[in-house]
Amino acid sequence: MIGKKIKDISVNKDTSLEELVGQLHDSGGFVAKKVGIAANILENMLSEKDCYNTLSFPAAIISTGCRGIIKDLVRKKLFHMVMTTCGTLDHDFARVWEPYYHGSFSADDRALHEKKIHRLGNIFIPFSNYGEIIEKKLRPVLEDIYKSGKRDLAAYELVWEIGKRLEKEKNKEHSIIWWCWKNQIPVIVPGITDGAFGLQLALFMQDHSDFRVDVFRDEKFLIGKFFGDMKTGALIIGGGISKHHAIWWNQFKGGLDYAVYITTAVEWDGSLSGARPREAVSWGKINEKAEYVTVEGDATALLPLVVGKFL
Repeated sequence: MIGKKIKDISVNKDTSLEELVGQLHDSGGFVAKKVGIAANILENMLSEKDCYNTLSFPAAIISTGCRGIIKDLVRKKLFHMVMTTCGTLDHDFARVWEPYYHGSFSADDRALHEKKIHRLGNIFIPFSNYGEIIEKKLRPVLEDIYKSGKRDLAAYELVWEIGKRLEKEKNKEHSIIWWCWKNQIPVIVPGITDGAFGLQLALFMQDHSDFRVDVFRDEKFLIGKFFGDMKTGALIIGGGISKHHAIWWNQFKGGLDYAVYITTAVEWDGSLSGARPREAVSWGKINEKAEYVTVEGDATALLPLVVGKFL
């Protein structure tokens, strides 16, 4: 029953990220060890030949510097599919042209609203840098897609078409959308209406009745991926619709073989966001013999530790 001896952490300015994560694992205690376990599971998953890997995350972290981590994961083709929410498209697209800013959780939100500044946690986003820039830049892109004759698209196909049209932008290499198009990584957005992108699509469709984004074509694509004898893995950040879509489809091939969760949600809130991997085992969404772990904490701090060695 007793495991290996606890080792003290010893770090200095020359300690590498990989060494630090190894020491966190060997320290034995609490979330630190889970960071090390998560990195080990991901190493096994990413080195598994023919393992189909999904990266799932909600939009909020794309307003932060973690956008760069997600971008590098798809740039390096470490994952074959992305599952996310509409806000990811919003924030990634807007930040191609406009910056977001440091703010404060304790800011006066009434004053911010009067000054036309959105607050996302401790991130400040001027109105002009979100909805306004998305409308200004996305509408011509949609018009160009329409004129090209592509008028019935799956959501992931739409994301690729948008990514292709970012090619001329000087900041394109910072964009998740651009890299997913360049590397042909499908971006599945089951809740694509839930954000500024969704609003612009709705408005565009009012003026172009023969243009549509068909989410059931995304589902057809997923049916073609997750039925059969295959290994699958997932890094699942946060919860919500993107998390559930990632694990839901894996039940049809016998469950995920590798799963790493990073979440601040508690298990007893009764929502899937807080549900642990072992609960997914009962549904067949994670295989009984799978390697899995939940790392409790803020992904903006933990994600660079967990994936840094692979970048």
